[in-house]
Amino acid sequence: YQRRVRERTQTKAVVSTQSTGVFIFVADNYVLSLYRMDSDFAAGEDTAFVNDEISNIIKEAVEATIGGNTYQHNKVNQWTSNVVEQCLNQLTKLSKPFKYIVNCVIMQKNGAGLHMANSCFWDNTTDGSCTVRWENKTMYCIVSIFGLAI
Repeated sequence: YQRRVRERTQTKAVVSTQSTGVFIFVADNYVLSLYRMDSDFAAGEDTAFVNDEISNIIKEAVEATIGGNTYQHNKVNQWTSNVVEQCLNQLTKLSKPFKYIVNCVIMQKNGAGLHMANSCFWDNTTDGSCTVRWENKTMYCIVSIFGLAI
C-alpha cells in the first residue's frame, strides 16, 4: 500500500481511520506515500529491528556468496553486489515496516589497516543497526545493515 508521486507537492500529513485499518497519507516535497497500518504491524517483535535475525541474514548471504573462496580482486565487485542483494531480498521477505541500508566491504588480508565508522541520527526506540565481520584465510567481509522504521 505505498504510492509515490514524482511531482512537487506541499508538506502535509492526513490520517484516516477505516474499518480495515488506519491509512496515513504523508506528502513531502517529492513523494506522496500511502501506508496501511493494521494488525499485521502491531507494536512488538513483529515490527522490531531484531539484531539476531539480521545477523543471521548477513551470515547466510556472505557464506552463500563467498563461502570458501580465496580473495580474487576481479571478483570483489560481484561478491559485494551479491551480498547486498541477497541481504535486501531476505530483509524484504521479513515484511517489516522498515527502509533498509546495506553496506558491504571486502578486503584482502595483507596486513593493511581498515578503519570504519558509522553515525546515525534516528529514533533509538524504533530504528536499529547490525554489523557483522566475517573472515577466512584470505579476506575480511564487513556488512552493516541499518533499519529505519517507516
